[in-house]
Amino acid sequence: MAAPDTLPPPNLILELVSEIETVSIARQLGVILVCLCVSWLVGRILRPRLKSARAHAGLEDEALKFGAGGLDRVLNPAVVWVLLLIGRAVLHHHGLPIKLLNVAIPLSSSLVIIRIAVYLLRQAFPTGSGVRNSERAIAWTMWIGAVLHITGLLPHIRAWMDELALPLGTHRISLLNVIEGTFSVAVTILVAMWIGRLVENRVMALQRMDVSLRVVIAKAVKAIFLVFAVLIALPLVGIDVTVLSVFGGAVGVGLGFGLQKIAANYISGFAILLDRSVKLGDLVTIDNRHGEVTRLTARYVVVRSGDGTEAIIPNESVITSTVLNHSYSDRLARVDLSIQVAYQTDLRAALETLLTVARAAARVVKEPAPVAFVKNFGESGIDLELMVWITDPEAGRANLRSDLSLAIYDAFRAQGIEIPFPQREVRVLGGVSLQDSG
Repeated sequence: MAAPDTLPPPNLILELVSEIETVSIARQLGVILVCLCVSWLVGRILRPRLKSARAHAGLEDEALKFGAGGLDRVLNPAVVWVLLLIGRAVLHHHGLPIKLLNVAIPLSSSLVIIRIAVYLLRQAFPTGSGVRNSERAIAWTMWIGAVLHITGLLPHIRAWMDELALPLGTHRISLLNVIEGTFSVAVTILVAMWIGRLVENRVMALQRMDVSLRVVIAKAVKAIFLVFAVLIALPLVGIDVTVLSVFGGAVGVGLGFGLQKIAANYISGFAILLDRSVKLGDLVTIDNRHGEVTRLTARYVVVRSGDGTEAIIPNESVITSTVLNHSYSDRLARVDLSIQVAYQTDLRAALETLLTVARAAARVVKEPAPVAFVKNFGESGIDLELMVWITDPEAGRANLRSDLSLAIYDAFRAQGIEIPFPQREVRVLGGVSLQDSG
């Protein structure tokens, strides 16, 4: 006689077919219908409160948002599952048939597990087509597993997959080992990435910490969690962790020969984040690319110019080339404007007019104060120079020059100050005219 722990699980479908009675089936269908109705009512009451909790949760309440979102997804199937367990216990206590409930309970519990797994998947990875495909794959895999379990075919399929084995030395690797190992590694890495993202969101919400330091800590934490996930998953599969030394040596050789640039970019990226020479929001000029730093990654820097184009610059170029950081110590930037007036102009009044216009401009700061001076004496007029300072260079300089020029033009016209244009005087010397020469 086989031991109790080696007996195959009962075939729920065959047991249900053997108990086809109109009264018993109708009674169990009634229990299922009541469970569904109660679950719907509970959802109508609790779901608006869960959505409100998620909407009012701030960045520091990431755990509250996660818990409310997860409860919202599993609320209905979880309530149905619990009520079905209670209903089965009540019917069993009164000696009534429960075979249909034995089929419904695994289905409802499978739905709970599926929704939890999909929710963790969405939290671990950004939304995209790949994530949607993975969600469908997980859902179908779990439902197929539930059907195989209910029909009693799962033990036979496991035994068949275990027979398909390939001997490798002293080890034996079967199809079942490969599937179970892949599943274990996927789940471990998924959990690690989910925890890493929670930590990253919490770290990025620390406004008092420098943004570059936050990025470094977030990326380091995610890398550490992934390493631990691999170290935990490999023994579950049956792979000795010492094989990583051989793999590490192969990776080192590959980095030395074929991946030099990639390794240099990654190392340079962490150097940039640590020394904070270039930060998010800085206005820089790198390789003749002028714009605002909108993204810092471990491999490249994204610089967005004023015309909307984005330059993806490798971190190695940032480290090895000269970088003009226009907002390294502060965001003050100077804007120069040249104006020419006629020689008969009152220069002191013209300079005071320039300063008055500059002080009235909204974007011009009070300190440092605007400066106006005489630059030089030109051929057609006297060149004046106006210097102003702004704290928002990312908003553009050409538009500020245009606004100042219009305001100066109106002020000069109101005061009668002439803006000259090129002129030439032709003189005929010696009393010779065109008629005499003809």
